[in-house]
Amino acid sequence: MSRSKRKWDHIRFALANGQERTARFEDIAFIHQSLPDVSLDQVKLDTKIGELSVSSPIFINAMTGGGGDRTLQINRDLAIAARNMGMAISVGSQMAALKDPAEAKTYQVVREEYPNGVIIGNLGSEATSDQAKAAIDMIDANALQIHLNVIQELTMPEGDRDFSFALQRIEKIVSDTNVPIIVKEVGFGMSKETIAKLLSIGVTAVDVGGFGGTNFAKIENNRRESSLAFFNDWGIPTSVSIVEAKTMGSGLSVLGSGGIQTSLDIAKAISLGADAVGAAGHFLKILMKEGVEALIEELQFIHDELAIIMTALGARNIADLQQVPIIISGKTHHWLSERNIDTKKYSQR
Repeated sequence: MSRSKRKWDHIRFALANGQERTARFEDIAFIHQSLPDVSLDQVKLDTKIGELSVSSPIFINAMTGGGGDRTLQINRDLAIAARNMGMAISVGSQMAALKDPAEAKTYQVVREEYPNGVIIGNLGSEATSDQAKAAIDMIDANALQIHLNVIQELTMPEGDRDFSFALQRIEKIVSDTNVPIIVKEVGFGMSKETIAKLLSIGVTAVDVGGFGGTNFAKIENNRRESSLAFFNDWGIPTSVSIVEAKTMGSGLSVLGSGGIQTSLDIAKAISLGADAVGAAGHFLKILMKEGVEALIEELQFIHDELAIIMTALGARNIADLQQVPIIISGKTHHWLSERNIDTKKYSQR
């Protein structure tokens, strides 16, 4: 099967399967503040994605590219929406264009539509530093995601089976490139052990890509003759993964993604410690069903609601929102307790 056909299969199955909604944000509750001492017009949403300053804590996460004209149009529309809102945007894996230069236009359209935007490139951990440089140059990227997708590859009928030396390749990309490197999971979450390894080689930003959103194990199982069903429920929920990442120290920029759809999801992810929050599947569904104008309206609505939530909590900025008291309960509390992570530091701050 061609890469182009596989890319389109991923989009079709992602839309058909929908979002899992099992990221465990229902386990997070804000403690009501009757005297927030802030007005809505004082709330500021600017933050940092790694070393990059952005005007919104929400970014459009990696989705597609390399699938011909259909993916070119999707990326054009996503870039238009990001430009209208001043949001950062990541493209899908650019390996397709590195193997077939005719596909480069399906990624370059993002920079064409959003010449002054924060645009994040994307490659898998199999990439070499030369390929990373080529991907950055292709779209004049401000940063580069290196995605980790072991479970997806193992489930994919034609996927990779050898994951040796991935950490060494990422280390070389970090040392050889001149833009921030963000290491990203694709829906299965990151543990603190994984993040410790990444910190040891100089990575300073991660996107936890937690379990609970688009399920790439299910997508690949839909493409298999014999299902590896045990991978369908495999992974670390997004709420848990953000906390595990934050335990690794203040020098790490943590991006939260995986099953995030609403302004409340975003507020909770930030309160757990995320510096910014990415969404993909929810935005793609709106774009494909209702068009780019509807997506822009949804993005504006989410930003407006986030500011309202922050006002209710007395949070003037993203740093304040990261310090509001919250209660962690349910399976998230159980998981964190078993991992020897003290949840009282969230409720007592």
